[in-house]
Amino acid sequence: MAAIFVASSIPNLGELPGGVSPDFGHFVGYALLGGLLARALADARVAGLTTRAAALAWLGSAVYGASDEFHQSFVPGRTPDVNDWLVDIAGAAVAIIACRAMAAAIARRRQSRAV
Repeated sequence: MAAIFVASSIPNLGELPGGVSPDFGHFVGYALLGGLLARALADARVAGLTTRAAALAWLGSAVYGASDEFHQSFVPGRTPDVNDWLVDIAGAAVAIIACRAMAAAIARRRQSRAV
């Protein structure tokens, strides 16, 4: 969250290095945030990620994304953008869904070993 806040505080942010699109930057940043929140809510165990914890991780990412867009309204040369927020929540969702799929796969593998 701190890295996102710092990046959002940079006035008149120019192009990202390597010609990376701003949308890709938003997607990756919030995918990382969503994955880390999911891990935190799963007690640092991918296998412990429940549907409820995944939903809370996504909600936390979405709320933080909205607050970040609001924050940008106070930074010179930056503007809040709903499309940026939609990319943010999509990135978080993809990462959280991937974590949840991994959790389900781990649970299936453990269950098949126990049989």
